[in-house]
Amino acid sequence: MPPKPNPNNVTIVLHRPGSPENIGAAARVIRNMGMGGLTVVAPYNYDESRIRKMATHEASEIIDQIRIETDLKEALAPFHYVVGTTARTGRQRKDIVTPNQIAPRIAELSAHNRTAFLFGPEDRGLTNDNLRRCHALVNIPTAEFSSLNLAQAVMVMCYEYFMAASSPIPEFTPRLASRLELDNMYDHLKDVLIRISFINRQNPDYWMNNIRRFFSRLELRAKEVSIVRGILRQMDWYAEKRFRDGRDLAGKGEQ
Repeated sequence: MPPKPNPNNVTIVLHRPGSPENIGAAARVIRNMGMGGLTVVAPYNYDESRIRKMATHEASEIIDQIRIETDLKEALAPFHYVVGTTARTGRQRKDIVTPNQIAPRIAELSAHNRTAFLFGPEDRGLTNDNLRRCHALVNIPTAEFSSLNLAQAVMVMCYEYFMAASSPIPEFTPRLASRLELDNMYDHLKDVLIRISFINRQNPDYWMNNIRRFFSRLELRAKEVSIVRGILRQMDWYAEKRFRDGRDLAGKGEQ
């Protein structure tokens, strides 16, 4: 029997929301579309009474189970696939897709992977640094005025997933590496590439952005991340050995 999309594996993550009403409206959307839950990261104003009033009694269980975090990196650590939403495009915001393009892939992945739709603050959205933690970027097409209310954007993404999840998905869906596993790999990779002078230590993130985009397209599994880190550890060992051998050789020459 082919696997089925699991909406319980799809979480809405609101990063630094400013309006309690938007948190409540997002909770109501989650209840409408049967999604997995709501995570709120570093909210500016977490007023539970205003949140519950907007969510209505029907979504009270979603409010009861809200996960509140202070740091985005830690908030995203458990997820295997993160979709970031952006109203802006640019050099550092490439390969952007629409909600109906990404929804079938999330429906497929949700069978065996914890996934997240990430939304930024109402006034300025997600930063480039925030988006580096995403596997894919989504832009909701609009006419001339591109700014959507946060709850409206949440509704669009959840609706597209809901519709995609009603269609058949492939029989095999791999379990991807978690965000924590990927972040640790990227930190290790950046450290090694700086020390072997492959990337400029003055501006390593510029080069790491390209590397992140490359690996994101591969959708690495946990075992593959482990292989990459094993290669990095061997590079570490060899570079350190070459350094010691050169130092010992120089020391003998001085004697």
